[in-house]
Amino acid sequence: MMEIYPTTATQTASGLTASATDSTVLSADFQTFLQLLTTQMRNQDPLNPMESTEYATQLATFSGVEQQVLTNDLLAELQTGLGTLGMGELGGWIGMEARAEMPVYFEGQSVTLQAAPNLLADRTELIVRDQSGEVVQRLPIPLSDQPFEWTGAGLDGSTLPEGIYSFSVESWLGEDLLDERNVMVRAEIEEAQLVDGAVWLTVEGGLSIPAESVLGLRAPDA
Repeated sequence: MMEIYPTTATQTASGLTASATDSTVLSADFQTFLQLLTTQMRNQDPLNPMESTEYATQLATFSGVEQQVLTNDLLAELQTGLGTLGMGELGGWIGMEARAEMPVYFEGQSVTLQAAPNLLADRTELIVRDQSGEVVQRLPIPLSDQPFEWTGAGLDGSTLPEGIYSFSVESWLGEDLLDERNVMVRAEIEEAQLVDGAVWLTVEGGLSIPAESVLGLRAPDA
């Protein structure tokens, strides 16, 4: 099974300009910082020199800021990916199966879910919430990260009414709740469109999600 991982949403030209400006400012600030640090070392009181840990702290602080700006630059470059897609390329997404953390519109169909349980868990439960956020189902599920099918049927055999539902998984170790995580949903893309420069996808059931939330694409039944 091969998945295609998309980039995140489009970035405006002004955003890229701001990013480039940030990098230039950062470079200048870093040089200034080094000059000030060197001057500080040369002119410190020899009877009360600055501890080496203080230098390390200053360098670590600036390095953290530098890394954040560089990371923002990288994200900005990635975000241009979808913005360069033409409508012809977007059309190629139609019929593909998207994987994302998203709700589903349930009207009796089977829905493919994928959980990522805590590695320490000895059991997991699927939590189903309705549109208002109320828990309407709790079901034991396999302790696995493999996809599984949710049919909407409860342990008593009753099926949930038509509506919008969201999912999470609880990981348990004995009687202790380790954590609760969102569940990935697989749904077929019915429409892809540009809205104010951003790519939005309409999946089966009529729900629309931003393309940036999609973590993978694949051909149906792949």
